[in-house]
Amino acid sequence: MTLTPDSPGASRYAEIESAEELRELLGAPMRRAIDKERVALHDRDREWLAQSPFCLISTSDAAGNCDVSPKGDPPGFTRVLDGTTIAIPDRPGNRRADGFLNVLENPHVGLIFLVPGRGETLRINGRARLLRDAPFFDDMVVRGHRPALALVVEIEQVFFHCAKALMRSKLWRPDTWTPDALPSHARIVKDVQYTRESLDELERHYSPERYARKLYEK
Repeated sequence: MTLTPDSPGASRYAEIESAEELRELLGAPMRRAIDKERVALHDRDREWLAQSPFCLISTSDAAGNCDVSPKGDPPGFTRVLDGTTIAIPDRPGNRRADGFLNVLENPHVGLIFLVPGRGETLRINGRARLLRDAPFFDDMVVRGHRPALALVVEIEQVFFHCAKALMRSKLWRPDTWTPDALPSHARIVKDVQYTRESLDELERHYSPERYARKLYEK
């Protein structure tokens, strides 16, 4: 929604328009929050990456249009090349490549790595590039499938983020999960976009059984 002075209810919105105004509202960060930033991987970061099966990759194009893409694989799928460089393999997907296209225009990326059951997250910011092959691709084979592409990130900033957000969301508490409160993915797809397939065909296409067979296939 684009707000203008004539937008309905706009007069009731109290918008923040400067860093000074933001700091006046939030206050200054604690010294520990400032000092936690690092520019190279610590052994604890490497341990976290070795246990993480999932990350979110944030990118933007040259005009600032943003994208966040999830990546998942067996724990340790992110390969540490050295103290300031990591590589994330790409697996077959929908081929939109939104994030990769962004990287070609703007190399700056932000990553968040999760470990199931842990509230903290590891955040890495840096500059990315795309590789179509490298010797370390042989070390990222899963189920006999070698990646055709990898995102290599040169680390500029790394730090751990506290658990408050995941604690508030109760993300890892199964007793709070209500997946059946929403329709199936096939039903959502049928409702929000035009498809030639019938609902039954989409249900078969998006079934967990089919996905499990084709996780690493094009």
